[in-house]
Amino acid sequence: MAHAKTSYVCLSCRASYKQPYDRTRQRTCPRCAQPLIHAGSAFAAPRRRDTAAWRTLTVLLNAGVGFHKSCCGGPGYRPRTLREVRERITHAQRSGEPIAHALVRRDVG
Repeated sequence: MAHAKTSYVCLSCRASYKQPYDRTRQRTCPRCAQPLIHAGSAFAAPRRRDTAAWRTLTVLLNAGVGFHKSCCGGPGYRPRTLREVRERITHAQRSGEPIAHALVRRDVG
């Protein structure tokens, strides 16, 4: 039986690759040879020319927020715009909540 594939992302090339998951192996981008970031099996890459979506994705992945399937379906809420990201980071700074937790909150009000 084949192993399930998961997404790995190169933020500088704005590219996503589906590959079998192996935590012991460091993946590298075939375009630029930089390390790939494990994004998760429920990840859907934005279009390469959508720079705002890639900036949002960069903040999420660098904060440690992944796109992994849960028991009931997808990864749950993830901000889609830079405005939503800024709102959640501001909330985290004011409340003392870790940024990774604030980024996956549906409501911050």
